[in-house]
Amino acid sequence: MNILELRGITMDYGTVKALDNIHLTVKQGEWLAIMGPSGSGKTTLMNIIGCMDKPSNGAVVLDGVDLSTLPAKGLTAIRRDKIGLVFQQFHLVPYLTALENIMVAQYYHSMPDEAEALAALERVGLKERARHLPSQLSGGEQQRVCIARALINYPALILADEPTGNLDEANQNLVLGIFRELHREGHTIITVTHDPAVAERAERCIVLGHGRIADQRQNGCRTGEVACTCANG
Repeated sequence: MNILELRGITMDYGTVKALDNIHLTVKQGEWLAIMGPSGSGKTTLMNIIGCMDKPSNGAVVLDGVDLSTLPAKGLTAIRRDKIGLVFQQFHLVPYLTALENIMVAQYYHSMPDEAEALAALERVGLKERARHLPSQLSGGEQQRVCIARALINYPALILADEPTGNLDEANQNLVLGIFRELHREGHTIITVTHDPAVAERAERCIVLGHGRIADQRQNGCRTGEVACTCANG
């Protein structure tokens, strides 16, 4: 069963075509990595899938809903109810504790539940850091709070934009280990990354070049293949 379908997605910014007739399907429970050089359209594609932008042409179907038919308010509801977002820059509220940052996400979805929020932190190994502010957490810990926040409302799709971009190797491996467990549990994950070592963890990888899908690999990307594709794309 497909959880996501992109049908002829095009995105124009004046005379610049950021995306050019993208067709893509993602199966429920799949882990997909998106790679490509700067300017290839990765962020634009992520923003469209995440309901933050509307394409110039084409349709996005998420969990059976054609997003092109929805007004702005409807897209906000889809983003809130069906998508869990993990960012490179964390975007945690600085004056709220780790626990409170997760409960804010609950508030906008339904209602806060402290026990459930604590369980989400425990899942990412941070229950004992629940009362700490973001400034009291390491980069890896902040990213794990972001993952817990993304999961708290049981999204149909997890979108991760460069989730390890600001982390050292040890924290990168820890965060990727969490994603691996989520994938094993059946979660659908799309990861945008510039790092072939991260893309290798996914079961499938597509490579963008000049707004098109230039290449794709099943069972992740091998470093040499991706480097070659990106250089030529």
